[in-house]
Amino acid sequence: MADLLTPITLRSITLRNRIVLSPMCQYSATDGFPDDWHLVHLGARAQGGAALILTEATSVSPEGRISPADLGLWKDEQIEAFQRIARFVTSQGAVIGMQLAHAGRKACTAAPWLNRIPLTPENGGWRPIYAPSAIPFDADSIVPEALDVAGIQRIIGQFQAAARRALTAGMKVLELHAAHGYLAHQFLSPISNHRDDQYGGSFENRTRFLREMVEAVRKIWPDELPLLVRISATDWVANGWDVEQSVELARQLKPLGVDLIDCSSGGNVANATIPVGPGYQVAFARQIRAAGIMSGAVGLITSPQQADQIIRCGDADVVLLAREFLRQPYWGLLAGRALGRDVEWPKQYERAKRF
Repeated sequence: MADLLTPITLRSITLRNRIVLSPMCQYSATDGFPDDWHLVHLGARAQGGAALILTEATSVSPEGRISPADLGLWKDEQIEAFQRIARFVTSQGAVIGMQLAHAGRKACTAAPWLNRIPLTPENGGWRPIYAPSAIPFDADSIVPEALDVAGIQRIIGQFQAAARRALTAGMKVLELHAAHGYLAHQFLSPISNHRDDQYGGSFENRTRFLREMVEAVRKIWPDELPLLVRISATDWVANGWDVEQSVELARQLKPLGVDLIDCSSGGNVANATIPVGPGYQVAFARQIRAAGIMSGAVGLITSPQQADQIIRCGDADVVLLAREFLRQPYWGLLAGRALGRDVEWPKQYERAKRF
């Protein structure tokens, strides 16, 4: 029986355990370039026992950023700074991966500590921002420009180009961001997608953008390396995207070369009521996994015992931690102690392993 500390293999990549650092925006980049903050943030969690380190949402274009301080990989000049991070994470026994993203109608806002206000070109923002339909996220948000088919194909090409750069940067795992109300999720959900062409209306049409993105990325992402997709399993509102559609989407994505579905929820509807609580999204990972594809559970997973139980019960294949890793960068090392297992610590820290 697998448990939290059992290795897992995805294609040619073996993770030393089932603990994954979830992508978390740091709003600390300049022109998309990572800096020392990102090196320490990601590197410390590699030292801290996580098996897979995923970068924050890394934008495939300047206009696809959530904020001006997002990471990006839209030009070759950005590659070298990511290589530095990849080298260090790998040196600590972890696997480095990247989440590629486009914010769509949720682009062009200030950082959270600046209240996420929409930005104008005069205060560091840009125009236009893009979406499947010209529907703003809420009453205070920028009205996006509806993409035409040529614009859709341009963005799919940007994902493909960013994936090629990610490979050069040393990434071993790629995750496509189709959750939290960002562009791919906007296409999936009938709440934000009111199109009447081949990219809107039916389930088949609303999933087309993501399927074409996966196909384009898989053309250049090596067969031996894993490809993940993060989804919001539900919008948490009636007549929106829901878990039944998510299960069917997972069945579509597996034969296209997707290895694992990272199961989050929400983010596309400003007034959704979400029943937040410990492990509140684990059931989605369980349902996706039952559809025959590996899944990851995320959302208020805090203790090693809770995470271990998720794996032992077959609810998910990996667990992704976000805020708990902010509170405790060495959570993975301490999980070994909590579960009574001998986990290898960095040799520089061995003296602290026993007390």
